[in-house]
Amino acid sequence: MRASRERRYRALADEATPAIGAYIKRRIYPLSYSDVDDLVEEVLIIAWRRLDVIPAGAEVPWLIGVARNVLRNAHRKFRRGEVATGSLAPPHHDSSAEDNVIADEGVRMALESLSDDDRDIVLLHAWDGRSTAEIGMILAVSTNAAAVRLSRAQERFRQNFASICFD
Repeated sequence: MRASRERRYRALADEATPAIGAYIKRRIYPLSYSDVDDLVEEVLIIAWRRLDVIPAGAEVPWLIGVARNVLRNAHRKFRRGEVATGSLAPPHHDSSAEDNVIADEGVRMALESLSDDDRDIVLLHAWDGRSTAEIGMILAVSTNAAAVRLSRAQERFRQNFASICFD
């Protein structure tokens, strides 16, 4: 029993680690890229602990949902640390994938004007290539709810982009 659990975990980790790492790398800012491996490891520890509840056939989206929560916690911890240390905190010079990839200022501004949830769902679909079913699994909502959220987020992006670029 233990050997089969370990085999399942290893197969899951081998399959999911690249997707988890890519998800975290794209959203790491304002944290440092040196934090990526630690955050991936935290996701894999949770995977080991919760291996029995990970839905079969939807392992990677489920783990990206875990990565999303782990990353949010890390961002909150970072912000609390910044507030506590004030100007003593050294500036971070890492940039996000968003900063590196998006050269168009209008796209950047439109993305930045979205709420964190809207930006995340747009990027899950556009950058990570996730289907609405996978997004639903990641966000712990139904496929229909994910499709509605994606549609609304895309519409807000389009409106923001149009007002930034054409007004």
